[in-house]
Amino acid sequence: MNELMLRTRPALIAGIGAALCVSLLASMETLNNGVIWLMAPFGATMVILFGLPDSPLAQPRNIVAGHLLTTVVGVIVLNLFGVEPWSLGLAVGFAVMLMLATDTTHPPAGANPLLVMLTGQGWDFVVNPVLIGTLLIVGFGVLYHRVLLKRAYPKRWL
Repeated sequence: MNELMLRTRPALIAGIGAALCVSLLASMETLNNGVIWLMAPFGATMVILFGLPDSPLAQPRNIVAGHLLTTVVGVIVLNLFGVEPWSLGLAVGFAVMLMLATDTTHPPAGANPLLVMLTGQGWDFVVNPVLIGTLLIVGFGVLYHRVLLKRAYPKRWL
């Protein structure tokens, strides 16, 4: 029973942080005439940012650059080759390679090339929701961890 209590508090804190952050992004969509601020991989980002904030995968560089790089890969591959089984694989493989090579690994971002290609997104998607969304997510994460929880986040910026 004691072990369950030890796991419940951090889980509750992480869940509240994720809920507040996603709610903020979703409410901005309503306030800005339907401008997209959310995408499905951001849900997975919440798990890492609020559940594992000390992880290298949860650091601002990884969240922002990981999402940006993989989204750009998706747009480039989509524009060069269209949507084919092999081009989907190529985009994801190249995105994974690029994140690992640049030390910006963020697993949720691995879905971005698929999202971009399967929904036909263009360059504007790189800016919004990806760049603006990740900056807002990181900003919220910093405030949540530092101000509300009084814990050191991030462990590194770059």
